[in-house]
Amino acid sequence: MSALVFLGSESIDAIPVGNRGMAYGDGLFETMRVHRGSIPWWQAHWARLAVGAARLGIALPETTQVRQAAATLFDDAGDGVLKLLLGRGGDARGYAPVPDAPPVWVLSRHDLPERARQGLHLHWCATRMAIQPALAGLKHCNRLEQVLGRAECVRAHADEGLMCDGEGSVVSATAANVFVLWEGRWRTPRVDRCGVAGVCRSHLLLILDACEERLSPAQVEDADAVFLCNAVRGILPVTRLGARTWTDVSQSVSAGQLLAQSHPGLAPDLEHP
Repeated sequence: MSALVFLGSESIDAIPVGNRGMAYGDGLFETMRVHRGSIPWWQAHWARLAVGAARLGIALPETTQVRQAAATLFDDAGDGVLKLLLGRGGDARGYAPVPDAPPVWVLSRHDLPERARQGLHLHWCATRMAIQPALAGLKHCNRLEQVLGRAECVRAHADEGLMCDGEGSVVSATAANVFVLWEGRWRTPRVDRCGVAGVCRSHLLLILDACEERLSPAQVEDADAVFLCNAVRGILPVTRLGARTWTDVSQSVSAGQLLAQSHPGLAPDLEHP
């Protein structure tokens, strides 16, 4: 992994001690798939970051500087993952933000995850997501619910887990959004009370003419097809959830092929069975 750290517009050697992102999760992040040195969905990621920064009152770095720094990490025109962490500036103790503090931001390069050679086995997580509309949709740095959910998946020997909110409605996987094919239409849970409004999810809502609605666990298990998606791995078909299995993933693979038209790095890993 290689990384660059900045305070405002100045390059620095390390994240400052007392950084609010580390102390309180007071920040946002974006995780982007890089294809041959380019970031096909850069504008969508930056737009989401800007929305989150405005809602939390965190200053944004200059977009041109961020893109130039990202280019230096991928100057070999390679494939990989670019992570951008944006933390509120100021290192004073206490929760109160420091007005007009320059942000701390970090860019890091990572290897691509392993390709999925078969459909995913999912676990229903007992850990629930708290309902908090003020943070709903944002990819903020407090991910402890997801950490607990992912730990459940490890113990259950599952590839991923689906999480519900405090009222029992399905929200997402621990690190992906979820789509289900039900009554002939692709559907995905609303993220107006909690959860992340994924960049890949946003593209698929348009490409698939999908709808957002509250979904129960029973509706997910009763679906004709289920897939997970995120901006790094694209579409990941699901073949098992609890006692339910799906043997035909062709409709999920077809959705992945449509997605790859807008991001060539996200061609489906699985072929039609």
